[in-house]
Amino acid sequence: MSIVVTGATGKLGRLVVEQLLEKVPAEQVTAVVRSAEKAADLAGRGVRVAVADYNAPGTFDGVFAAGDKVLLISGNEFDKGRVRQHRVVIDAAKAAGVALLAYTSAPGPLSAALADDHRGTEEALLGSGVPYVLLRNGWYHENYTENLAPVLEHDAVLAAAGEGRVSSASRADYAAAAVAVLTGEGHENATYELGGDEAWSFAEYAAELSRQTGREIAYTPVTPEALTGILAGAGVPGPMAAVLAGVDVSIEKGELVVDSGDLSRLAGRPTTPLAEAVAAALKG
Repeated sequence: MSIVVTGATGKLGRLVVEQLLEKVPAEQVTAVVRSAEKAADLAGRGVRVAVADYNAPGTFDGVFAAGDKVLLISGNEFDKGRVRQHRVVIDAAKAAGVALLAYTSAPGPLSAALADDHRGTEEALLGSGVPYVLLRNGWYHENYTENLAPVLEHDAVLAAAGEGRVSSASRADYAAAAVAVLTGEGHENATYELGGDEAWSFAEYAAELSRQTGREIAYTPVTPEALTGILAGAGVPGPMAAVLAGVDVSIEKGELVVDSGDLSRLAGRPTTPLAEAVAAALKG
């Protein structure tokens, strides 16, 4: 039996593998990647590396075995038909007879277009008959803290979220929840709504940035149309810019507030505070 992580050299996947290696022997972990070169360090630590691509169904032949527990990390190629890509993994997992397939989805209430592929994948997974876990990951701190340069350049936080609040958490927090499911028992056919312990508003985010930088950083609410234009002007492809602005509309509606407590419960600790993520980003 192996614990198999797809997208294992991505930002979330690497964190999952690192945390798995703290709990199980390396030979019990399989990292599914598109580039063996990027996973050379994992192979050097004893992790089995399998090269496979969501766009090439045949590459998944023999990747899974009966009894495996699999984490399907959603793809990031929004223009490649992600539901079709994810079905490749689901079909291969079903054929192999895996014990569990966990999928990193989106919060249940999220109505933004970003959620469409996740809902389609959930339907495919539930229809497959494979024992599943839906890890409905909320927003990541890093969605904001990894790109502070324009905020600091203009001393402004721009969002189309009004006074909406976000229950974000760190990628490491979501990785810990996935590891708990992959190494634990009794999670079959469960759905977890995952988010940070404390929801925050963009005004509070700007205030935290101001506190830690000693600068006056203001929250400037804009319309979704204006945000789409700003993002496109910064080099974000037009369709993706519209999707991100749509998430802000969902935030204003309260759709990214998660109060289930599932994330801290699975991780076995409180989630990472936004202030801590801001501090780490400013140091980096």
